[in-house]
Amino acid sequence: MPKVELVMPKMGESIMEATILKWVKQVGDTVEEDETILEIATDKVDSEIPSPVDGVIKEILFKEEDVVEVGKLIAIIQTEGEEPAHSDNGQNDQSVEKEVKTEKPKPSGTQAKEVKPMAAPTPQSSPMPSSSQGTTRFYSPLVKSIAKKENIGMAELESINGSGAKGRVTKKDIIAYIAQRQNGSTQTKAPVIVSSPVQATKTNTTNFKTDGNVEIVEMGRMRKLIADHMVMSKQTSPHVTSFVEADVTNIVRWREKNKKPFIEKYGEKITYTPLFMDAVIKALKDFPMVNVSVKDNQIIVKKDLNIGMATALPSGNLIVPVIKNADYLNLAGLTKSVNDLARRARENKLKPEDIQGGTFTVTNVGTFGNVMGTPIINQPQVAILAVGAIRKKPAVLETKDGDVIAIRQLMFLSLSYDHRVVDGFLGGSFLRKVADYLEGFDNNQQI
Repeated sequence: MPKVELVMPKMGESIMEATILKWVKQVGDTVEEDETILEIATDKVDSEIPSPVDGVIKEILFKEEDVVEVGKLIAIIQTEGEEPAHSDNGQNDQSVEKEVKTEKPKPSGTQAKEVKPMAAPTPQSSPMPSSSQGTTRFYSPLVKSIAKKENIGMAELESINGSGAKGRVTKKDIIAYIAQRQNGSTQTKAPVIVSSPVQATKTNTTNFKTDGNVEIVEMGRMRKLIADHMVMSKQTSPHVTSFVEADVTNIVRWREKNKKPFIEKYGEKITYTPLFMDAVIKALKDFPMVNVSVKDNQIIVKKDLNIGMATALPSGNLIVPVIKNADYLNLAGLTKSVNDLARRARENKLKPEDIQGGTFTVTNVGTFGNVMGTPIINQPQVAILAVGAIRKKPAVLETKDGDVIAIRQLMFLSLSYDHRVVDGFLGGSFLRKVADYLEGFDNNQQI
């Protein structure tokens, strides 16, 4: 019976590996096409992997919690039908097998040989030094390649704190370590003296001594990823934060007046977020050097305006779905995109492409009742805008009859930016421009 090879799919340009969270199907289970076989997690998002065909799970090659490189064979599905015939020279006359794997093994000799499934990688099978050197961790080819390029020896690599499963050193770990090393502030594990291979099995365990009424809570996988990303951002970019206060009275009045008509016309509830984004998009067009990223000594100017919106999840974690080509959307389109991404984020239904490709991020700390914040840049972007709570405050207004004090709706905006490429003039001017667009909002415009 024909066999279909299921491989770890590519989940994005920058994603080289994924962790198997759960096998929904086991060996011997029947699966239908598009039925979920397993759940995986990357440093971006969790996903379900469907079956490409109808069949029976014949073999599973990796366990739950294993980290698998993109393109690796992870399971074999047996389908109904006859095996493809082979000619005398060993070539297939015709193949009815549905291709899933991106690269098929080549036959050798005069007859195609059966390809044996690859065993799951373990620390012992990794091409690392002998156990006498105390090596028990698995290192991915990507990590080893980076280490070789940066002249990081095995002893030094072993000393790096790993945030991956079972203390595994991830790409983020080694990049953060390199950045620390360049700044002269590397943090490594305490050296472990190993007298035998058996004693090396728990070198990544840390003992905590606690006194009093305390509770130690292990970080979840997503919290670890967020923590790593935040630390890496701070190590990568010298952060500067500027603040302005904007009078958004016109926006508040317009929204209050148009909430019901907007729902009736578009079927969407309009929040303040798309209104803020509209001002950000206009300001980015005025200051395109804020919509950039940095690679080595090069500034990469992004022509697309892909706006990320930091979204709090019910679990307390944070994710940043992205509105692609936001400058092509009107207010109704922005509202629909904001509501759709926020809903799917809360329901854990975001796709990998929904959180990729952002060029600028907006975070609304006002939803928590905060008046301002100093957000951390979402790498590889160079700036992030935080909008605070809108509050009624007395303000001085200039009129033709002189200055008066009136009750206005005021809001703080704060912009954190990468001082390597965005200086105070550019960052401050961009932030002021966002506030100008908010203050100049026409509260008589039609929906």
